[in-house]
Amino acid sequence: MSRRSLLRALGAGAAGATLAGCGVPAAYVQPGDRAGRDSSDSDHSLHFANWPLYIDTDDENQSKRPTLDAFSKRTGISVTYTEEINDNDEFFGKISPALMNHQQTGRDLVVISDWMAARFVRLGWVQEMDRAAQPNVAKYLDPQLRSPAFDKGRLHSVPWQSGITGIAYNRKKLGREIRHLSDLWAHDLRGKVTLLSGLDESFALLMQGNGVDITRWKSDDFYDICDQVEKLVRTKHIRRFTGNDYIKDLSTGDVLACQAYSGDVIQLQADNPEIEFVVPEEGAELWAESLMIPNLARHKRNAEKLVDYYYEPEVAAELATWVNYVCPVPAARDVLASAKDKETAALADDPLIFPDDAMRKRLAIARDITSEERTGFAKKWNSIVGL
Repeated sequence: MSRRSLLRALGAGAAGATLAGCGVPAAYVQPGDRAGRDSSDSDHSLHFANWPLYIDTDDENQSKRPTLDAFSKRTGISVTYTEEINDNDEFFGKISPALMNHQQTGRDLVVISDWMAARFVRLGWVQEMDRAAQPNVAKYLDPQLRSPAFDKGRLHSVPWQSGITGIAYNRKKLGREIRHLSDLWAHDLRGKVTLLSGLDESFALLMQGNGVDITRWKSDDFYDICDQVEKLVRTKHIRRFTGNDYIKDLSTGDVLACQAYSGDVIQLQADNPEIEFVVPEEGAELWAESLMIPNLARHKRNAEKLVDYYYEPEVAAELATWVNYVCPVPAARDVLASAKDKETAALADDPLIFPDDAMRKRLAIARDITSEERTGFAKKWNSIVGL
């Protein structure tokens, strides 16, 4: 199940309006007030909060996490690992009271989606990492992910995994190829297309279909796609708006083409090789879910060590084998290619895990929605989607 597909823009819009859109000055934390007393030298532990199903597990014992266990064995740092992040907005609500009131969250490392990470950076709720202590991150981080608009230079965040929002379709049942976003609007697909319901998950790809540079899109670009989608809803061309349930629709044939996440499609293809994933000629959105260290974390240096550990190509390769999202460590590809197991080695050639140069030229990281824009945008989008 995709972490991205669990998100909902309505709740995100409400949270953003409460703290960032209504001018609550106490919410912002000044740089000098973000660091706490670091107990890493005397307390060899850390608390790592992540999404469900987002780390490798042992085939025979699901409670064991091989890469995490290897880190603890190597460093002597014990890791309390919790799969408590089921929704960005829900998690925001859980830890925001502590962060806005300059209190510890009880967590040293969290993984949140890029659009929510942008909010944390704007509010000053996460600390800069010491890159001098993270040589693997400095050396191996995917160049295309190094400097998103919300965190120039990746000072506060490091991608845990990445992915692509593109188009999935059943080529056999459709009987033709899809290459452009506009192909979704062909007459023979009327009532057989779905789009993602979440504002943050949907808008970038739709803009790219209009030829918009999503790294610098404007509000007019957003309202243009709203007008287009409204017409497609009125004519019943769009079957519905979905979360992760598009997977079932595509599998059963109720839907022939849809907006989709690359990691989900890899799983679908295992059961149905007729399912294809397309990065349209106009481009697709490259996104990440990133590791961040909350303010006043008690084990910052331990957390930085764990982040850097996962950027060792061998470790990144082991994680990629299990998770099947876009690996943020391109050097892990050579590790997988040399694997003796043929199935594992084949992952090195999967462009949905290691995008090739041709695909990368069509990928872009979208400018995030600002706090000033979010309330109005969410209201407009949700009125179309029916949220």
